[in-house]
Amino acid sequence: MKPVTGRPLCPKVILEGTRLTGKTDLAFALNEHPRMVGRRKYRYHSPLVSAEWSGITNEAWGPSLINFGPEQEATALEVYRTWVRLFELQRYYSWIVDRFHLSTAVWQARSGRRQDFGWLEDRLKPLGFAIVVCVREESTFPDARAERLLVSGNPSQYDDLDVFVREQAQLRGAAARSTLPVLELPIAGRTTTELADQVADWYEANNLLRHP
Repeated sequence: MKPVTGRPLCPKVILEGTRLTGKTDLAFALNEHPRMVGRRKYRYHSPLVSAEWSGITNEAWGPSLINFGPEQEATALEVYRTWVRLFELQRYYSWIVDRFHLSTAVWQARSGRRQDFGWLEDRLKPLGFAIVVCVREESTFPDARAERLLVSGNPSQYDDLDVFVREQAQLRGAAARSTLPVLELPIAGRTTTELADQVADWYEANNLLRHP
């Protein structure tokens, strides 16, 4: 067997942003982007992680790592500790995360509960994690909603677009306070491929594609 030379590409991306900002489509694109994860001749297991998973309770649209209530706080924080420990143990792999601790901090703050994730970023930073905040101009939200309603299984969540506008501003503030590298990515009027290429450009320019 021919030996493997060099070091693998192992970017660690946290995608943040409010609803209707294309985070999940971008996550899938980055997870197959040849400049992010290398060229592949076939598809294989590539992990996508999301704080939006609602597996804390046995109910549809139940609490997630973002919108948990006080009674689920201990469980949610234990999940965060579990994820970061897994990242540490498998640091030489690529990890694409579709919403994570900034979304949690913003949502919890709106409910009057402050979550300090400094401890989490202290552990993510040595692993090479960086944050991409997907944003759109306020005037483009109505068109994005109309497109989403064609496929949404829960359309009522898009009734009040002001919620997303406010959350976007709050996420920008949270990103500004983060200790991790941050790219703010305007998404309106651009294809997923174009956005993924810009993220790849930024990762290459900042030498974030390989483990430190």
